[in-house]
Amino acid sequence: MTEILFYHLQGQKLEGVLTPLLEKSLERGWKVVVQGATEERIDALDAHLWTYSDDGFLPHGTWREPDAASQPVLLTLDDRNSNEATVRFLIEGAAVPDDAATYQRLVLVFDGDDDDAVAAARAQWTDAKAKGFEATYWQPDEQGRWVKKA
Repeated sequence: MTEILFYHLQGQKLEGVLTPLLEKSLERGWKVVVQGATEERIDALDAHLWTYSDDGFLPHGTWREPDAASQPVLLTLDDRNSNEATVRFLIEGAAVPDDAATYQRLVLVFDGDDDDAVAAARAQWTDAKAKGFEATYWQPDEQGRWVKKA
């Protein structure tokens, strides 16, 4: 059964939260697709993943590249699973794809400082539960560690 994890950003930048989650996914041997809503965000994330660490980078590519299907982390704007990922991250309010049940895990990352993003996440939570998915809600504690709240 597909797990759907909701990550509630509070005073955090997406890149700072997403990067370690992507690293953990790769450590587990999972292929990942990250779906955003704007080219600007995907381009910024693409640049970040090449330069965020002084001693390495996160192997990835974008949907525009001819070898997109072979990427361990694929950044995209569409809901296709071009790299046959088992984990899909949804950012910027990207919708849960129709093929959600084919993933091992979906991770919805939303901005808690944006009322529209919170409302959309609540609607996605309700929909996920109605469809029988196992949904969990994660929020950072005072030290910035992720704590399962629901």
